[in-house]
Amino acid sequence: MSATASGGSAHRRKAPVGPLQRRWYTVSEVAEMLGYGPTKVRMMCITGDLRSLKDGGSRRILPAWVDEYVAKRAAEAEADWP
Repeated sequence: MSATASGGSAHRRKAPVGPLQRRWYTVSEVAEMLGYGPTKVRMMCITGDLRSLKDGGSRRILPAWVDEYVAKRAAEAEADWP
């Protein structure tokens, strides 16, 4: 039986070739990247200093949100520089 006879498409999608791109980071991964402890990163998420989302019982942080936080901190440091 062909793919079209069974109702499926004639062309099947192939799995992507190569490594998967990271879609988000865990609190521990962000803590390691920034040189902070996991508790500090969790508190930054809770207070809104670092954007995050809850995925079940876990907190996830998009790479763009880490970049946003770093850019914000760098801008604050530049503003405070004499």
